[in-house]
Amino acid sequence: MQNNPIKKWVIGVDVGGTEIKFGLFDDKLTEKWSIPTNRSDSGSHILPEIAGEVHRCCLRNGISPEKLRGIGIGVPGPVHDGGEVRSCVNLGWENVRAAEVLTGYLSGFPGWTPENIHVRCANDANAAALGEMWLGGGRGCRSLVMVTLGTGVGGGIVIGGKILNGSRGCAGEIGHLPCLSEADIVGRCNCGNRGCLEQIASATGIVAYAKREMQRTSVKTVLGKAGEETLSAEMIFNAGKAGDAFADGIAEKMAFYLGRGMAAVCAVVNPEKILIGGGVSAAGEYLRAKTEKHFREQAFEGFRNTPVVLAELGNQAGIAGAAYMIISEQE
Repeated sequence: MQNNPIKKWVIGVDVGGTEIKFGLFDDKLTEKWSIPTNRSDSGSHILPEIAGEVHRCCLRNGISPEKLRGIGIGVPGPVHDGGEVRSCVNLGWENVRAAEVLTGYLSGFPGWTPENIHVRCANDANAAALGEMWLGGGRGCRSLVMVTLGTGVGGGIVIGGKILNGSRGCAGEIGHLPCLSEADIVGRCNCGNRGCLEQIASATGIVAYAKREMQRTSVKTVLGKAGEETLSAEMIFNAGKAGDAFADGIAEKMAFYLGRGMAAVCAVVNPEKILIGGGVSAAGEYLRAKTEKHFREQAFEGFRNTPVVLAELGNQAGIAGAAYMIISEQE
């Protein structure tokens, strides 16, 4: 699709398990809002509700379909060929042609036709990486790797300004790199395997590892004051920052494996920059510096000096990247 100066506006949508975030963009974010995710009836209400929000946004901003360049959507699951979501457990979707279905719902509004509607869909972590390249910590880059540390570990890879999706939409699943040594594996990953990076680099993974190690050590730690139900990744990092030797050792172990994972990814795609995002990245420079140190120790010499930086957009990265999917197609 060629760039059309009349088509100024883009809407980015970030679909999460609890809320759906929206952003209206021209060359910057001009409006943002969110609604709860209606996951009832196997997520069948999600796309019609997104269509309704897109339509209302255009009405209140005086944007006709002819002025809308498109709608980009990020979803928490693999996406094939820019439109089909193969499996999305958090939403209850299975083989949903999201772009096609959303186009159908939008076509039901007066003045909206399939010919003036353009929808693209991508994995949410991949979209976030694209957003960081456009407006965040990856500005000025055309290739980057972003790892998102939250309840799980996600990832996004951008090469030449485009998302690397892979043949089945599964590229960038950094959390499922099998890189843990047997001695550091606690239980199984949510994917069913053992030894995934997610088992120690996610918020739940680092807590599980810390709980096990507390049972094995005689080293005193302030973390012992936290009950089994209240211990969190934030507590671990805060204690480590404050000089608690046990907590700092747990953070060091996590950073060792995160650095290893990044070294493995860089050996394949050789990006200009590595970004660390997600809720756990709130640990800031403490986590970034440790990860960079371990990355440099384990990385191949040719990419050892790749910058390791913190993501900047927070929870706006997804809507920015979803919007930029549309913009970059038309540049």
